[in-house]
Amino acid sequence: MNEMTNEICTIKEMCDLYKVTPRTLRFYESKELLFPIREAQRRLFTRRDRARLKLILQGKRFGFSLEDIRQLLNLYDIGDQQKTQLAKTYELATQRLQVMIEQKNELASAIRDLKEMLQWGKKVLDSRGINIGMPKN
Repeated sequence: MNEMTNEICTIKEMCDLYKVTPRTLRFYESKELLFPIREAQRRLFTRRDRARLKLILQGKRFGFSLEDIRQLLNLYDIGDQQKTQLAKTYELATQRLQVMIEQKNELASAIRDLKEMLQWGKKVLDSRGINIGMPKN
C-alpha cells in the first residue's frame, strides 16, 4: 500500500507502514496523540494520523517526551499557519540537541575512563599470571 494514496489505513496497515505494534497505536491514542475513526471494534487512521505518527516517532527518536510531542502537535491547529508550532519545535529541538551533545560528551568521557581501568586491570591480571583478552575498540 502506498501511504500517500489511501486516505484511510487500518491498524494493521499502520503497523506495517511504521513498524509499530497495535499496542503502540492504542497507547498513542490513549495519550491523545492519535485520533483514529472508530467503527465498532475497528480503528481507521486518516492521513492526518499518519503524519502525526511520523512526527511522534521522530520526536521519540530525538528524545522528546510524549507530553512535549503532544503539545507540539496540538499547536498545529491554532490557526497561525504553524508559526507557533514551528517556533516552539525549533526551541525544543535546540534544547534537546544541547542535552544530547552533553550526554555524548559524558559518555565519551566514561568510555575513556573505563578503557583506562580495563588496561590497568589487564596489567594487574597479567602480573598475576591470569591471561585475559582486551575488548576491541
